Amino acid sequence: QVQLVESGGGLVQPGGSLRLSCAASGSIFSIVAQGWYRQAPGKQREWVAHITSGGSTNYRDSVKGRFTISRDNAKNTVFLQMNSLKPEDTAVYYCQWDLRESIIKGVQNYWGQGTQVTVSS
Repeated sequence: QVQLVESGGGLVQPGGSLRLSCAASGSIFSIVAQGWYRQAPGKQREWVAHITSGGSTNYRDSVKGRFTISRDNAKNTVFLQMNSLKPEDTAVYYCQWDLRESIIKGVQNYWGQGTQVTVSS
């Protein structure tokens, strides 16, 4: 069973930066895509960014130019570099991977447990 563990959240002042990490453990045959979502209090979870197996990236408009998604395939880890943070970026951030555990299994969707990001002065 694949497990995803996020880290790197915390409290930061407006304009500051944080780098989130999401490390996978377990058997992985192939990865289709990796992404980040967030959920602010009282709001629905929303997509933030993703990176495909081919390396293509995409971002929601509100974070373009401020956030960067990247990965380290050797370490089965995906990152979200967040710069110029704003109070409206405050949320629990979740990583999400679409992957196959083995050649005989179909693509499955996995989520991390979430890490809190709070942007406040």
